[in-house]
Amino acid sequence: MVGRTLWPGESRLKGWVYLFPGLAIYLVFVFYPILETFHASFYKWDGFSSNRTFIGIENYRNLLGDGQFFKALSHNLIFLIFYCIFPILIGLVLASLLGRRPLPGMSFFRAGLFLPQVLSMVVVGVMWRWIYNPAFGPLNLFLKSVGLGALNRSWLGDFDLALPAVGVIGSWVQYGFCMVLFIAGMQRIPKELYEASELDGAGSLRQMIYITLPGLRAEFGVALITTIVAALRVFDLVFVTTRGGPGDETLVAAFLVYRSAFQQNRIGYAAAVATVLTLVIFLVSFLILRVQSRQEE
Repeated sequence: MVGRTLWPGESRLKGWVYLFPGLAIYLVFVFYPILETFHASFYKWDGFSSNRTFIGIENYRNLLGDGQFFKALSHNLIFLIFYCIFPILIGLVLASLLGRRPLPGMSFFRAGLFLPQVLSMVVVGVMWRWIYNPAFGPLNLFLKSVGLGALNRSWLGDFDLALPAVGVIGSWVQYGFCMVLFIAGMQRIPKELYEASELDGAGSLRQMIYITLPGLRAEFGVALITTIVAALRVFDLVFVTTRGGPGDETLVAAFLVYRSAFQQNRIGYAAAVATVLTLVIFLVSFLILRVQSRQEE
């Protein structure tokens, strides 16, 4: 029929029918709560009374004048080093070791290195609290056994070391995902490129710079978005290990939302913090995708 686009296979209506269950779940459990959170950010509400007082953008004004919010956000930015940069570097090194040539027991090593990614964050937090325990933790006991007992610390209770100590846990969790992602990307790079570069006298380092890294451009984009979002929205690990302490030295934006809403009963302010955090995550993801799409053009 002239003027009408014919679609191969099943009708578009069936496509919408297949899409509807997942779309409905997303709208009810994700999109609607986001809208309700944004709506609540314009009210003063303790979370218990039936009356909510409309205060406009007062919560956002308070947020801009709140030193705790900017301190929490700065900690999230520091976590970018541990959640993003370190895991990507470690994952790239491990992928280059495990992905290029078959090694005995490779499946075992891949599964073992990826294991932290699939563990519950509650389990991870409890396990690392035990590792960091100043009295009987394996870390301090190991340092003492090798003659470095002077380095023993209360790692999660030290005002200077608590934040990097939690960050190390984040690196341990995230590197497995980056490793598997890069291994999958390396497998689609033609082996002929490596063979030709070897004939031209290129070593492993040059192959990494001129063949592997350009070939993993799409994987780098996925890794950046995933790890950056994880760093900005981290909550469960901080909650289990330090509860934002000592003092506010490990306070992050998501934990500030929890504390404002459930400990201080400032639902409107917590909603404002959550809204700003959502906008930051969306903006960062959009910029990465935009830069990546321009590079692929």
